[in-house]
Amino acid sequence: MVITNMSYDQQVLALENEWRTAARWRGILRNYTAADVVRLRGSTRIQYTLAEMGARRLWHLLETEPFIRSLGAMTGNQAVEMVAAGLKAIYVSGWQVAGDANDSLQMYPDQSLYSVSSVPTLIKRINNALQRADQIHYLQSVNMRGSAPDVGNARRSVHGNGNDGGRGTAAARGNGDARGNAAGSGNETAFVPYWFAPLVADAEAGFGGTLNVFELVKAMIEAGTAGVHLEDQVSALKKCGHMGGKVLVGVHEFIPKLNAARLAADVLGVPTLIIARTDAEGAHLMHTINDPVDEAFMTGERTVEGYYAVRGGIELAIAKGRAYAPYADLVWCETNKPDLGEAREFAQGIHEKFPGKWLAYNCSPSFNWKKHLDAKTMLGFQEKLGELGYKFQFVTLAGFHTLNASMFQLAHEYSLEGMLAYSRLQEQEFEMEHAYGYKAVKHQSFVGAGYFDQVQAALTGDAVSTKALAGSTEEAQFQVTMPEHVIH
Repeated sequence: MVITNMSYDQQVLALENEWRTAARWRGILRNYTAADVVRLRGSTRIQYTLAEMGARRLWHLLETEPFIRSLGAMTGNQAVEMVAAGLKAIYVSGWQVAGDANDSLQMYPDQSLYSVSSVPTLIKRINNALQRADQIHYLQSVNMRGSAPDVGNARRSVHGNGNDGGRGTAAARGNGDARGNAAGSGNETAFVPYWFAPLVADAEAGFGGTLNVFELVKAMIEAGTAGVHLEDQVSALKKCGHMGGKVLVGVHEFIPKLNAARLAADVLGVPTLIIARTDAEGAHLMHTINDPVDEAFMTGERTVEGYYAVRGGIELAIAKGRAYAPYADLVWCETNKPDLGEAREFAQGIHEKFPGKWLAYNCSPSFNWKKHLDAKTMLGFQEKLGELGYKFQFVTLAGFHTLNASMFQLAHEYSLEGMLAYSRLQEQEFEMEHAYGYKAVKHQSFVGAGYFDQVQAALTGDAVSTKALAGSTEEAQFQVTMPEHVIH
């Protein structure tokens, strides 16, 4: 925590100067003043290290990389594996929280039915797992080398030079060449994960009005998120962007929510990235219409519930995206299929008025990718999106589908073949350990048994006979000689 030595007036002037001069805030509008922020901060400033570090890192990555790839993590372990494999940012999906990771301990569809604390809880869970992975890796590095790893060099190795589509160097990608050889030989200098990957988290439609948004975003920042996104649906009727029945809010209602999110970040003193999502491409109903942007798309019809019918589609999405752009760091148009033509049209529509505005793209599991794109097009799809300005690209439900598909496959094969099926999985893990540096095959070490052995040793002056890893089956049996076909 920090107790500032500046007077109230000095704090206001300093904040005004930062907003006016810092590159971070170029093109960002706020419908409140620096004085409003300082009045709401209180006398003592709490530092939110993970959120601030993540936000600054995410902004830097977006500034320097052609684009950033991300996957949706549903557990802390999934996030650890994503970072270990070379990804630079983690997506925290509200859909996945609804489906299997909420505080209500229920399985829900993506309709904001879970408790509002659920996404902040998952953010904290993921950050805790990443912190433990960092502690384990740091301890192992110190024990092996007698000194700490070169984190700066690790970052350069992982993140590349900014000219590789957000993938890092070949060594960092873990594609079986430099990184694979390093992992197999025990020489890990070629790839050291930067464990504190920034998180981008789903604030849904805000779970209510502006005060609800303010409190939710504060909770997400306190849990350690780097970025948040909000969507322009009616909160009480919120649906997954790929469902029917979506009801949009008017521009006049959504912009205050974006401001509420920004105000929450400013009050906490964290440069959180705000992503404005519009569902206008696939929606045909609106709650209220009090803005010229929305009025231009009215059909004149109303539903029995009183909602206004509108001409949804890419033109409405562009109009709304333009209205939101000054209040957000990135703009996202939810789409119904992977379509570069449509993506180009939206990007051009935004950039015509806001040149260089960052965009986000949901590479959704709700699309049948092979039905729409051939393998060659898929291979270069994200690079082409990056050229259009889509800087943050993510697969929202990667955790959900990976968890379910892998468990179903194992359970199906195990029901037929017993331990032979499980042994096949284990052999696959051994191969990944050798080729890519995969660590979870040694599950005791992976979750920190060695770390807590070190805690116990520190408390007893290393005079301890009850260490968990010493004498474990993992230590005795998991030093595997790889088959010839794997080594070569």
